[in-house]
Amino acid sequence: MERESFEDEEVAAYFNQHFVCIKVDREERPDIDAVYMQFCQALTGEGGWPLTAFLTPDQKPFFAGTYFPKHTRHGRIGLLELAQQIAARWQRNRSGLEASIEELTQRIESALTASVAGRADLAIADAAVAALQSRFDERFGGFGEAPKFPTPHNLMLLLRYLKQNRGGSIRNVVETTLDSMYRGGIYDHVGFGFCRYATDREWMVPHFEKMLYDNALLAMVYTEAYQVLRHDRYRRIACDVISYVLRDMTHPDGGFYSAEDADSEGEEGRFYLWTPTEVEAVLGTSDAAVYCQLYDIDEIGNFAGRSIPNLVHCADELVQAMWENPGTGLAARVRRWQDALRQARAQRIRPARDDKVLTAWNGLMIAALAKAGRVFQQKTYTRVATRAAQFIESHLVGPDGRLSARYRDGERGQPAFVDDYAFWVWALLELYETTWDASYLARAIHWQQQMVDRLWDADQGGFFLSGHDVEPLLMRLKEVYDGAAPSGNSVAALNLLRLGRFTADERWTEMGRRTLAAFAGEAARHPAGYAFYATALWYAHQPGREIIIVGSSGAPETALLRERLQPLFLPDTTTLFKPLHGPEELAQVAPYTSEYTSAAGKTTVYVCQNYACQAPTADVDAVIRALQDG
Repeated sequence: MERESFEDEEVAAYFNQHFVCIKVDREERPDIDAVYMQFCQALTGEGGWPLTAFLTPDQKPFFAGTYFPKHTRHGRIGLLELAQQIAARWQRNRSGLEASIEELTQRIESALTASVAGRADLAIADAAVAALQSRFDERFGGFGEAPKFPTPHNLMLLLRYLKQNRGGSIRNVVETTLDSMYRGGIYDHVGFGFCRYATDREWMVPHFEKMLYDNALLAMVYTEAYQVLRHDRYRRIACDVISYVLRDMTHPDGGFYSAEDADSEGEEGRFYLWTPTEVEAVLGTSDAAVYCQLYDIDEIGNFAGRSIPNLVHCADELVQAMWENPGTGLAARVRRWQDALRQARAQRIRPARDDKVLTAWNGLMIAALAKAGRVFQQKTYTRVATRAAQFIESHLVGPDGRLSARYRDGERGQPAFVDDYAFWVWALLELYETTWDASYLARAIHWQQQMVDRLWDADQGGFFLSGHDVEPLLMRLKEVYDGAAPSGNSVAALNLLRLGRFTADERWTEMGRRTLAAFAGEAARHPAGYAFYATALWYAHQPGREIIIVGSSGAPETALLRERLQPLFLPDTTTLFKPLHGPEELAQVAPYTSEYTSAAGKTTVYVCQNYACQAPTADVDAVIRALQDG
């Protein structure tokens, strides 16, 4: 539509004569997008982007749809003809049209804001897992038909069930999906990082746009998969995704940019495509022949006469050789070839980069870096995560202390939305788990309270999309559907439950449970679309385990405990560190920890369940055994 209509002189002339044209960036204004997408779905039974809506001057929509060609074709009305019909009807019978619009708006608004509460039973999470398994593509992984989106939060839910040994088939779902996505063209085998989605079943042909939120969540799920399945390839994939973000998507001051476009030089994917001749010019004849055979690059091409590097049809034994022997043989050669090709590709005209810094997506990336930092014991990742958190606090918090949603060129954007608060609190909790610095836990509590003050629905529970004190729209909506990324409400529910366990403050736990209950009816109807909600629900039904460590942060036994403990996959466990010396910062946010003491000045560990603790111990091996046995 950008090329066919919005940049077309004829369309522009007609629209500017008869309409006030407003183009909305849904990343900047998700609240506007959400309102009119809901109307579009209610009016037409379907939604999607681009979203086209015709409104009255007081914001009420009376016609909506997705893609319209410039002129009518293949049974789909053209944008120009549609605009002409609407303008004519408006001019002939405006009062009658407005009356019918008012009735339509009231009916749809009533339906959209109706309560969808229910009983937040674990059966909803069980049903979500079963639904994902039923939609699993056994040959190529993923869920459902093309187009295929990565939806990493689906796999995060499955990993928690797999860890509990609650389904032998789950392992196959997770491994096949993670391996197939990596082998496909959706993964950038030269420069690393994942594209937004695949247009086909095999993950071969991507929409070449790269999004920060996808790569943050994928880095996170490959990290968790490494924890659960112990395949070294998942560690390497997670680290390569992170290297892409640090190399190509990082603001000089530490935040992260939003996206890279699909097009360059006027063609989709051009930056990423190769011919055998281009590969040979970089690698030489013999090495190029091997590389092209491995990565499906030939004279015919698999996309617009050129080739997307991929391993979809590469012999399994060759892929396994690269996975299992990363530092030797074929794998080492491929790594050198990738480096050379990446350097050569850097001379091409890059796709445009969206250099907005969004609080929500930065929260996801910080959370991913913090998790990878502790699992892989990579201090660099932790430093980058803490620097990005400093960026948020210095660039996206105003003088009034209010969080903003977007920063670009020295300017903060609109006040934060539900995703901004939820993903930012998630990041702070992950930073605390990694650094054991209580200031991050204190900041998580601060921003969670800000979220409650501005967005909480005191009547029905859950969080509105935007604050009560911002520009009023046609309605205030709440969303919980976990689409390409988890919803703010799903993440907020888990944050609240985690805060309840960190602090032993029942207020947070109750808010988390109320948030789950607020959307339980909706999630129960279509559980496969609420995977992160189901993850929060799963967490709510776990007995809860706490690890309280009392010791000196610089002690060798503390370092050993960190090294042994942090790589473990313990999604139902809360870890708190109480320093022997220094200010009692932890006790201020988790007062119950003041009662825990060190045995003879040694690093001492309390393993507890629902705050009932085993005998304290300084034996690291005993602690690890207790956690793994549990």
